[in-house]
Amino acid sequence: MSYLEYNVKHTPSGLRKVLYLNWGLTLLLTAVAGVGFLMLYSVAGGSFTPWAEPQMKRYAFGLAVMFAVAVVPIWFWRNMSVLAYTVSVLLLIAVELFGVQGKGAQRWIDLGFLRLQPSELVKITLVMLLAAYYDWLPMNRTSRPLWVALPVIAILVPVALVLRQPDLGTSILLVAGGGLLMFIAGVHWAYFAAVIGAGAALVTAIFKSRGTDWQILENYQYRRIDTFLDPGSDPLGAGYHITQSKIALGSGGWTGRGFMQGTQSRLNFLPEKHTDFIFTTLAEEFGFVGAVSLLLLYALILLFCIASALGNKDRFSSLLTLGVAATFFLFFAVNMSMVMGLAPVVGVPLPLVSYGGSAMLILMLGFGLVQSAHIHRPR
Repeated sequence: MSYLEYNVKHTPSGLRKVLYLNWGLTLLLTAVAGVGFLMLYSVAGGSFTPWAEPQMKRYAFGLAVMFAVAVVPIWFWRNMSVLAYTVSVLLLIAVELFGVQGKGAQRWIDLGFLRLQPSELVKITLVMLLAAYYDWLPMNRTSRPLWVALPVIAILVPVALVLRQPDLGTSILLVAGGGLLMFIAGVHWAYFAAVIGAGAALVTAIFKSRGTDWQILENYQYRRIDTFLDPGSDPLGAGYHITQSKIALGSGGWTGRGFMQGTQSRLNFLPEKHTDFIFTTLAEEFGFVGAVSLLLLYALILLFCIASALGNKDRFSSLLTLGVAATFFLFFAVNMSMVMGLAPVVGVPLPLVSYGGSAMLILMLGFGLVQSAHIHRPR
């Protein structure tokens, strides 16, 4: 019996799909989104406009997308993986040709009703492609050089296109997410040791290239690195963001200043308070307790995904679920590290909390795939 025949035979129907939904995961996602609505209401000075109300509508639409993706059999998404990846890469090329600019970067395609950011879409389609690849590839070939090179190329193609936008944060997430999935699939650790060594050499080259004709990064990206290493060197310029972020984090204490009482955000000292730095607003108003509570919700989402993957006998479904979970983890880990001064500021939003359309929609699509894998797992 072929893969398709087996999965068609074991596909649940009708009401069973609703019953088989991972409702615990759905409630956790809604709880995190609710935290986002609350904080967007706060940073707007007690108003649902201009951020909280649109975000609620986007989440409602994203929830509908998640349910729509979830009820489609997982074997369909497996068969669509190559096409989905190819379309997302073509959209990245379209951004290069006629994308919309914003804040010095060209990352969006204007669809009229939505400004789509293809770099967000490729985070999920890359996971789909790699999961399908390692499901197809026999285990005894996983670590052979030729079969390792193919997924590496699949990762580097969108990374190269995203770097041209420029978007260093998304590029890092693509490399890290793809690498994690390769490791989970069973690629030998020696390859990753070699990559770490190459990464150290690249970091050296990045610093050596500064101010030369072959400079690797943009000037503003070097300023971000300088700020990360020594925020106090330019507290009113390049170091302003992280300096104000640390002040907000520290002023929250254990229990925070209280809802809508954060001085850094309400007096507009905190930049990008509704997007990249919304976690500092939460920490200032609800303190250490509030920050850890959000982190706990994120951890529970990861645990639900891992439990679902471990209980799934289908290799594609397990890899897909773990890949989406890894992408989700990288999102909030990088954002929280960034605003706490543990990593350079690279413009990564806090998942389901930061204001934004493309990131939320694509993330909900990813969790729709997780739900589809959970619903249609062999029973």
